Amino acid sequence: MKVSINAVRAFNERFNCAPDPAPEGADKLVERIGAQLAAVEETISFGAKFGGIVIVKVVQCWKHGNSDHLNVCLIDDGGRNQEVARNNDGLVQVVCGAQNVREGLSVAWLPPGATVPSSSDSDPFVLTVREIRGEVSNGMLASAKEMALGDSHEGILEIDGDVEPGTLFTDKYNLGGDVVIDMENKMFTHRPDCFGTLGVAREIAGVQGQKFTSPDWYQANVTIPVAGDRKLAVEVRNDIPNLVPRFVAVPMSGISIKPSPVWLQVELSRLGMRPINNLVDLTNYYMLLTGQPLHAYDYDKVVAQDPGATSATIVVRKAPEGEKLTLLNGKEIEPRAEAIMIATATKAIGLAGVMGGSDTEVDESTSDIILECASFNMYSIRRTSMSHGIFSDAVARFNKGQSPLQNMAVAARIVQEIIDICGGQVAGNVVDDNHISTEVLERASMYAPLIVSAAFINDRLGLQLPATDIVELLINVEFQAHQTSTSDEISVTAPFWRTDIEIPEDVVEEVGRLYGFDKLPLELPHRNITPATKNPTLLQKSHIRNVLSQSGANELLNYSFVDGKLLDTVGQNKDIAFKLSNALSPELQYYRMSLTPGMLDKVHANIKAGYDEFVLFELGKLHATTEYGDDELPKSFDNLAVVIAAEDKKVERDYSGAAFYQARKYLVAVLADFDASATLLPIGDVEKAEIEAQALLSQLMAPFDTVRSAVIKVSDRIVGVVGEYKPSIRKTLKLPVYSAGFEMDISDLQLRGGSQYVRRSRFPGITQDICLRVPIAVSYQQLHDFTWQNLQQGQPEGTEIHLAPYDIYQRPDDSEFKQVTFRFSISSHERTMTDAEVNSLLDTVASAAAEAFHAERV
Repeated sequence: MKVSINAVRAFNERFNCAPDPAPEGADKLVERIGAQLAAVEETISFGAKFGGIVIVKVVQCWKHGNSDHLNVCLIDDGGRNQEVARNNDGLVQVVCGAQNVREGLSVAWLPPGATVPSSSDSDPFVLTVREIRGEVSNGMLASAKEMALGDSHEGILEIDGDVEPGTLFTDKYNLGGDVVIDMENKMFTHRPDCFGTLGVAREIAGVQGQKFTSPDWYQANVTIPVAGDRKLAVEVRNDIPNLVPRFVAVPMSGISIKPSPVWLQVELSRLGMRPINNLVDLTNYYMLLTGQPLHAYDYDKVVAQDPGATSATIVVRKAPEGEKLTLLNGKEIEPRAEAIMIATATKAIGLAGVMGGSDTEVDESTSDIILECASFNMYSIRRTSMSHGIFSDAVARFNKGQSPLQNMAVAARIVQEIIDICGGQVAGNVVDDNHISTEVLERASMYAPLIVSAAFINDRLGLQLPATDIVELLINVEFQAHQTSTSDEISVTAPFWRTDIEIPEDVVEEVGRLYGFDKLPLELPHRNITPATKNPTLLQKSHIRNVLSQSGANELLNYSFVDGKLLDTVGQNKDIAFKLSNALSPELQYYRMSLTPGMLDKVHANIKAGYDEFVLFELGKLHATTEYGDDELPKSFDNLAVVIAAEDKKVERDYSGAAFYQARKYLVAVLADFDASATLLPIGDVEKAEIEAQALLSQLMAPFDTVRSAVIKVSDRIVGVVGEYKPSIRKTLKLPVYSAGFEMDISDLQLRGGSQYVRRSRFPGITQDICLRVPIAVSYQQLHDFTWQNLQQGQPEGTEIHLAPYDIYQRPDDSEFKQVTFRFSISSHERTMTDAEVNSLLDTVASAAAEAFHAERV
C-alpha cells in the first residue's frame, strides 16, 4: 500500500480533516508508521524526479524550415531560468516535434540541465542545449510518457487551467519534497479501510494523537440525486445475495472520454497506477482514495449483449458450466463454477471483483455508462483470483472485505466528480440492491456497540490509562465512544468503514496500537519457578523407548493412515475404520486401528535393503468408529507394537527356538519396570466374550496366528497379543518365516515409584540349568510361574536371582511329554555361594514340580 505525504497533507487541508501529517518531517512519520501502523518497505522521493521542470506558455509556433514534422516554438517561462539564451522579447526557443503544439498552450518545459523524469529510475537522461537541423533547442517540451505520467507519447502534455508562466511543475501539482511511503500489505489484512489514502490519513492522525474528521461526503447514508431525464433504464437482478450483499448501479449519459486533467494523472502516477482516460482514471483514483473498487460499463455495449433489448439488464450470478469470458487484459477464461459473475440477461460481461470484460469496455466513443459500486464476498473473490491467476488492484482490496456501508458514499462522490470532469449527468434511477439488515443500516455500524471497562483494557496491555484517555484515543479515529454511568465502563461503536471491531479484545488491540505498543511497560511477568509436574504419560513412553532402543530395537514413525488393501490383507475390518475424504494419497485413506499392519508393511523393504535381522517398534495412537468418549468425540488409544524379523540364513546360523520367544523377551523387558502383573494366556484359553468386549482387541489380534500366539493380560484385563503371524500374511507381505512381535495398549501401565537401580554383587554368581519333563498339557507359562514362585520362597537372604528359558524340547518318540529347561542364576551380596546351596534350592523346586505337575527332573 502506497501513500503520499503531500497527498495526505493536501487532503487534510482541503476537507479540514486533521493537522499536518508530518509535523516533524518525513523521517519521524515513517518511524511512527513503522512502530504503530505497518512495516515500511520503502520510501520514494517522488517529487525529486520533477525538479527544475517549469510550466511555460507557447507564445509563437512555426514550422521548422528543414523538417516536415518539427516545430520551432518561443516560450514564456516568466524569466524563471536565468541561464538560457533569450530573444529580445525575453522568450526562449525550443524545437518540438509534437503535433498538438500550438500558440497559447501551457506545457511542461524541461530546461537544459533537467533530467527527463521517465529516465530517472534507470539511466538518467540530462538535457542540454543542442542544435536540431539548424535551429537551437533549449531543452524540450515533454509528453506525458516523458513526464512518467502515462504511456502517451503522441503529443506534449497539455497543462489545463490558467497557470502563470514560470510556475514550477512541483509547486503547481504539490510535488515539492513529496515522499511516497510504501507499506507492507499484509499488515492491513484485517483493515480494508487502510487500502485507501483516506483510511491511512486517519490512522496517521490517530497514532500521533491528532483528531481526524472525515469529509462531509463520506457518510454511511447518502443519496444520489437524479437531475436529468431518466432515459437510461437499468435493471439489476442479484441471484446470490449471500455473496453480494450490496450492488449499486448508476446510469449516466453525456460522458466525454478524453485524457484526464494533469492533477489526476499526477495523483495516479505517484501511487503507481497508469493513467488511461478521465473516466477510468476517476474510478481508479477513488479506489486508491477510499479502498472501494469501482467499475464503469459502456451502457450501449451492455444493451447490445442481449439481442432485441432496449434497456440494460445486469445479473449477478454464478458461472454455468462451459461459460467463457474475455477480460480487459485480453485473456479468455472459463470461470470456475463458484465464481461471482456480472452478466446481462444472456452473457457474462465481467468477473466480479477481479476484472471487467472486454465486450463492455469504455472507450473513446463511449457517451453513456453504468457505474458499478459493489461489495463481494472476500473469500469467493480470493478463491477466484487464485484459480485464474489474476491479481488486480481490485482483488487486493475486495479480498480484504470492504464494508458495504460505504458504497453509496463513494458512488455519490465519484458521480459528482464524473459530472465535473467528464461532463454528463445521472440519466436513470439509481439501483441500490441492498441486503444489509435494517438494524445495521440504522446504527451505521457493522456490529453492535461494545461495553468495555478500562480495567479490562489495562489488564491486557499492562497500562494504567484512565477511561477518559481511552475515549479520546478512540474518538480521534472516529469511533463513537463515551463513558457510561459506571465511570470505568466505556461504550464503543465502530465507524461504518470498520469491519474488524466485533469483540472487546478488538478494542484492546485498537487502544494498544493507537497508544503505541512500543510504549508498553517492558516488564517480565512474575512466574513461579517451581518445576512443572512430570507428565506420567511422557515418562512412560520415554522409558519404553529407552528400554527397547538399549535392547537393539529401532523406532518407526509411520503415518497414522493406512491403505485399505493392507487392512484387508491382515484381516482387519476396514468398515469400522475412519475413512478420510481428503486423503494425502490413495494409499492413505483409512485411520489405523492398530500399529502392526503399518510396521509389517516395512519389513520386506528393510530386508531387501540388506538388513538381515532387525527389531522395529512404534508408539502411536489408534481410533475406530466404534469407540467414542463421553464427549461424543472419537476415543484414542495409546499402543506399543514391536516386530522382530530375521532372514532364513541368519536364523540357521545364529538363532535357536521359535520366533515367539524372541518377541516374548522384548515384552518381558518392557514390562520389567512397570507396576503390573502381566500373564500370557493361550488364545484358546480366553473366552470369546472377553475378547469381543473390547472392540479394537479383535482388530489388533487379526494378523497373529492364534495357534502360535498368546494374549497379554494385565490386572485381569487383556491389553494385547504376542506371537507369530499368520502364514497367509507372511506370504502376502513377503515376511521371513522367523518373524513375530507383540502389540499392546499401554494406557494403564504405571512405572514403579522410587529408584530402579539395583546394586550388583561383587561376589561371583553361580548359574545352573534345571530341566523338567512334564506332560504336554502343562504350558510353559504355568511351569515358569510355578518355578519362579518356589525359587522366591526359598531364596536366601541377601541374594539376587534370575530365571530365563533355555530350551523346550519334545522327543520324537515321546508325544505325551516335553522337556522344559530353565537357566537359573544366583549371586549373594555378602559372600560366595556354594554349589551345594544352589543344588538344594533346585532340588526343592523339582520336588514341588513333581507333586504339582508330575514333573520329572532330567
